[in-house]
Amino acid sequence: MKKKSIWPKVYLAFIFIVLYAPIFYLMFYSFNSGGTMNNFEGFTLDWYKELFGDKRLLIIVLNTIIVALLSAAIATMIGVIGALSIVYMRKKTTKQALLSLNNVLIVSPDVIIGASFLILFTMAGIKLGFTSVLLSHIAFSIPIVVIMVLPKLEEMSMSLIDAARDLGASPWDVLSKVILPYISPGIFAGFFMALTYSLDDFAVTFFVTGNGFSTLSVEIYSLARRGISLNINALSTLLFLFTIILVAGYYFIMQRNSRAAEAGVRK
Repeated sequence: MKKKSIWPKVYLAFIFIVLYAPIFYLMFYSFNSGGTMNNFEGFTLDWYKELFGDKRLLIIVLNTIIVALLSAAIATMIGVIGALSIVYMRKKTTKQALLSLNNVLIVSPDVIIGASFLILFTMAGIKLGFTSVLLSHIAFSIPIVVIMVLPKLEEMSMSLIDAARDLGASPWDVLSKVILPYISPGIFAGFFMALTYSLDDFAVTFFVTGNGFSTLSVEIYSLARRGISLNINALSTLLFLFTIILVAGYYFIMQRNSRAAEAGVRK
C-alpha cells in the first residue's frame, strides 16, 4: 500500500494558521492592560467592562441583531417560495434564466449592490436608516437562501408527492407535511447563512445606513479609523465567539435532523 502524503495536511494546517492567527492575535491583546498591541503588560477585563458600559454601542449591537434576525427570517420565507417556483417551473428556458439572475446577484460586487440600493432608496424617497438597511439585507439574502434550498428540492423524489396526493392530501398538506419537512435542512442552512451574511455585511450597509442608525460592521470601521483602541479587540472577540456559537448551533440542528431522518427510515 502506498503511504499517504503528509503535504495536504501540512498545506491545510498552513491555511488555517494564516486565517486564524490574526484573529487569535486580536483576541489575545483584548486582555492587555497596556492599551496597545505591541507589548502585553498584564491581564485585564477593563476593555470588556468599558465595552459593556457604552450604551450607544449596546444599542448598535441590538440594532445589528434585530436587522440580522428579521432579514434572515423574511429572506428565508421568500427564498423558499422562490426555490419552489423555480424547481416546479415547466419552461426550462425561464427556469435557467431565473437561476442565472439569482446567481448573478450572489457574485455581484457588494459595492455595486450598495450603490444601486442607495440610488433606489433616494429615488423612492425612503429615508436611510433601519428600513433601508433591513430591505437591502433581505434583498441580498434571498439568493443565498434559494441556493441552499434548491439542492434539497431537486433531490426530492416526486413519488413522495404523488403518494401523498393519492392518499387524499390537499396541496397545503403536501407542502406543510411532505415538502417542507424534507427540505428543512436546506431551510435551516439558508437561514443561518443569511443571518451570518447580515451580521458580517459592511459594504452594502455602509451605503444605505443613515444618521442615527448604524450596525456593528460600520461602527467597527469608524472606530478603527480613529486609531487603535482595544475596545475594537474586545468587540471583535465577542463577535467571533458569537459566530462560533451560531455555527455550532447550526451543526447541532443538522445532526439532530439527520438522526431523526435515520430513525424514521428504520421505522
